[in-house]
Amino acid sequence: QVQLVESGGGLVQAGGSLRLSCSASGSISSTNVMGWYRQAPGKQREFVVVIGTGGSTNYADSVKGRFTISRDNAKYTVYLQMNSLKPEDTGVYSCNLFQFGMNYWGKGTLVNVSS
Repeated sequence: QVQLVESGGGLVQAGGSLRLSCSASGSISSTNVMGWYRQAPGKQREFVVVIGTGGSTNYADSVKGRFTISRDNAKYTVYLQMNSLKPEDTGVYSCNLFQFGMNYWGKGTLVNVSS
């Protein structure tokens, strides 16, 4: 089993920054993809960004240039630095780990960006 625990969400004014963290535990493969998805109120969950164990990344167009993902493989932890936040970035941010064809999800952390 795999467990994911997110932290770092909160309330921030537009233009501000937040840093999210996600720590994985359990049966973690040396090769996996970790990332972040978000769900705004009344909307479906959407892709934000992913990073492979080798460091390759893929960002949603809406966050390119503002968000930066990184990971510490030794700590099984992924980080999301979010800058220049906009009200439309508001939502529950959930951590995802993909390995051996299976997706694992954290419970999510709320990011609320006020205008």
